[in-house]
Amino acid sequence: MFDLEIYEIINILGLFIGIAFGVIAQKNQFCFSGSIKDYILTKSTKRAASVVMAMIVAIVATTIMANHFEIDLTQTNYFKSNINYFSIIFGGLLFGSGMMIADGCSSRSLVKFAQGDSNALVTLIFIGIFAYATVKGLLAGFLNPFTNNETLIQWSSAIENTQMNIYIVIGILTVILLLLVKKVKRILTLVDGMLIGLLVSIAWYVTGVMGEESLERTIELSSITFVYPIAKTLELFTYYQVNEIAFAITLVCGVLIGTFAMSFINRKYSFGCTANQNMNKVKYNMIGGSLMGVGGVLAIGCTVGQGLTGFSTLAFASLLAISSIFISGYITAVILGKKDKLPMCFIFEWNDDKTNKPIDFQI
Repeated sequence: MFDLEIYEIINILGLFIGIAFGVIAQKNQFCFSGSIKDYILTKSTKRAASVVMAMIVAIVATTIMANHFEIDLTQTNYFKSNINYFSIIFGGLLFGSGMMIADGCSSRSLVKFAQGDSNALVTLIFIGIFAYATVKGLLAGFLNPFTNNETLIQWSSAIENTQMNIYIVIGILTVILLLLVKKVKRILTLVDGMLIGLLVSIAWYVTGVMGEESLERTIELSSITFVYPIAKTLELFTYYQVNEIAFAITLVCGVLIGTFAMSFINRKYSFGCTANQNMNKVKYNMIGGSLMGVGGVLAIGCTVGQGLTGFSTLAFASLLAISSIFISGYITAVILGKKDKLPMCFIFEWNDDKTNKPIDFQI
């Protein structure tokens, strides 16, 4: 009945993966930047535990899948030749600061916008503009002497960007997870992290296995990432002739659709309370989005693009990227918190912790 090319099937699957991501992220408000904010403001570790669980599942599932289907993950952008660790670290620092200033990273901004936060649209637009400017626009020429600096690349080559030992990485992440959950039985409640981790490996399968069969178009080996795809989606929306629908773009659209649909079922989350706080939200969204657009490109990904997708390949560069994002995000959050500029509408706490306020209590 439907005679579809392989690349069209891949685009459709990208849409459904995005829908699933949006539904899961909206249901439990899965968020890397939010997990930092939770800990600083309320000492809650619930969302942080979900993020770490997603990392563990993404790494294990991707490794199993790649070994079974013989996918060479070292052919991805996370292992590109002439890598510049200094550019990645600097980009991570920019992104981490930007996501806290804008009150949400790139994936979080997609979710917030689709569930009714109009300020998040400002963040998304500025992420797209500055990401594209960093790749092909005015900022590309300005940053090129830094990103392609031969001396920095040579210094970076002193440490090979190899695949890290999976047992060591999973061991460390498991210890961190146990410290966050405090009670082992809580691990079973981290369903959102488990599912999002699986989605990362499924996306690798779609582009890495099914994509190999595409003769009409070359399918880039990739998984879930959002910064540059947001820029490409914005480009497609504003000037269709210079772009074509691809897996990354349908993924972004899917997140918006999934989140929007889920928001009608899961109505309890509303971010209107931030409008009543003494904050210039639009200014913060513009600044944060700009920093994330530039930083996400330099770091070769965002909290999801590097923290989950890149990390699932066990690339050393991804460890540097997500570490710099976390450090910068944490420091920025502490500074904003001291100035009462760290908005929070809901408390995310463990269901079995009777000593805390009710879950999702507005503050």
